[in-house]
Order: sequence, then C-alpha cells, then structure tokens
Amino acid sequence: MKTIIYIHGLSSSGASGTAKNIQLLLPEFKVVAPDLPIDPNEALSLLLKICKELQPDLVIGTSMGGMFAQKLRGYKKILVNPAFHVSEFMRKNLGVQPFLNPRENKETEYKITESLCDAYLQLEEKQFEGIDHLEQELTWALFGENDKLVNCKEEFCKYYNHALTFPGEHRLTFEDIKDSVVPLGKAMLK
Repeated sequence: MKTIIYIHGLSSSGASGTAKNIQLLLPEFKVVAPDLPIDPNEALSLLLKICKELQPDLVIGTSMGGMFAQKLRGYKKILVNPAFHVSEFMRKNLGVQPFLNPRENKETEYKITESLCDAYLQLEEKQFEGIDHLEQELTWALFGENDKLVNCKEEFCKYYNHALTFPGEHRLTFEDIKDSVVPLGKAMLK
C-alpha cells in the first residue's frame, strides 16, 4: 500500500479533519498523520525519522506543516498555504494556547515562549538551504486565493516553480481537499 504523510499546522494534531478527509478521499493510500512536538527541532527530527522508515509516496503539509514538509528533501510534496514564518505569528501570541484537535498524549494546551519563537526562527532562517533542481520538481504548493492569515506565495516562487491557487481560505474545507489537494496529489503520483 502506498503511503502519504500528512503534516498538520500549529495548534493542531494528526487527528485533524484534513488528515481524515485525505484518508477518506484516498482510501487506496495509508495516511500517516503524526502529532508534531511543539519544539521545531524535535518535530523535524520526528518527521525525518518517519520518512526514512516509511519512504512515503507523497508528503502533504498545511500551514506550519507546509514549512516542515518543505524541509523533507527527496520526497514528492504538496505545501498547502505554507507558513514559512511561524515565529512571527507565535511572537504575537505568547502564553498558553489550546490545541484545536485531540492529541494522542491527551494534552489540551501548549505554551508559546520567547525561546520557542527563537527556535522556530533559527529553523526558518535555514529552511530554503539545499534546494536543487530535483527538489524544485518534487515540490508543489497550493495557495488559497482568500487566505487572509498567511501568504507566502511570492517567497515560495523565489525557490520553486510549481505554484497553484485554489478558491479557498487558509483552513481547508472538504471541497478544497477534494477539488484541489487530491487531484494534484493523484497527478503527482502518476
């Protein structure tokens, strides 16, 4: 069975509606959607380990998950409304924040600190290193035309060639997944 790794955004979990809808719409694939640790280095280490073990056919990351997906070199990937500057958003939201979806460890909240923001900033400053022609061919992005929260399309296009838009917002609806994410994923896997 082919494998898709789904990487969720900030304040979310692997139990997000997006992960569930991708699995529903692509039943021939196994969708693996881990809960990311809040620490960015731990999150990236976990994702690299999972990718090494599973050798996914496709990686899909939304928002912050798009930033992490972009760091996974050598895999076909779709970045959906990628947030390449999570640290900036976090600095405006210091303190305890709720998780929006249930997490396996049952945690319901996390804390944004200055040091956590700094850790994200360090990762963000190096996120586009090592991009070669192969990475440009493996990496696609989808940008919601009505995304009022994040817009990193111009920055993405400085490094990559494959950017598409869809008529959605930052958060994906079932229709966005069905009409934009899934068709692109299927085309990439042919």
